[in-house]
Amino acid sequence: MAETHGRAHVVDEHFLSKYRQLLDAEDSAFDELEHAYEDGDRAHFDCDFSAWTEAVRRRLSYLERRGFSPDIVLAAI
Repeated sequence: MAETHGRAHVVDEHFLSKYRQLLDAEDSAFDELEHAYEDGDRAHFDCDFSAWTEAVRRRLSYLERRGFSPDIVLAAI
């Protein structure tokens, strides 16, 4: 458990499982984006870029809801 600014952040199996799902979704979306880029397929690239940015947004939103912020994550590195 990490504590930052007086707030405890629980990192347990549920947290890690959900975070892994979000990372996998982001990775999958990026793979699709990469393929569209390599193929020069602008229409699919635009669609895949939107899907990838949404996956990133969902992951960051999850961290924020759990009490983590980018500053906290970077400070732990």
